[in-house]
Amino acid sequence: MHPPLSRLVLYTKRMEEMVAFYTLHFGYRADRRDGDRIVELIPLGPGAHLMLHPAGKATREGQVVVKLVFDVPDVAAFCAQARERGLEFGAIHKADGYEFANAKDPSKNAISVSSRAFAVR
Repeated sequence: MHPPLSRLVLYTKRMEEMVAFYTLHFGYRADRRDGDRIVELIPLGPGAHLMLHPAGKATREGQVVVKLVFDVPDVAAFCAQARERGLEFGAIHKADGYEFANAKDPSKNAISVSSRAFAVR
């Protein structure tokens, strides 16, 4: 049996902005433990946990080596709701039977909303 991917570590110099961003726009709740400098963001439903780790002084934020993709059935509707809450996505792209749109979080990590998981195969 292979273990599932369950957590992603995001290094940030903007801890509180990141907590607010992912709780507001993607429905995570923050779990803070005494003495632990990591804030664990837990999804309200299924999905990977995001572990926010303070970035060191030499760490450069927003290197595009990973993109966080959130599954949504209606990309345009999600982007419209996000815009009302202050998150602006780029253009909606049409792919092979699905749509996606891209944005950045407060630490400049690449994020995307995609209907790929809902596309008929």
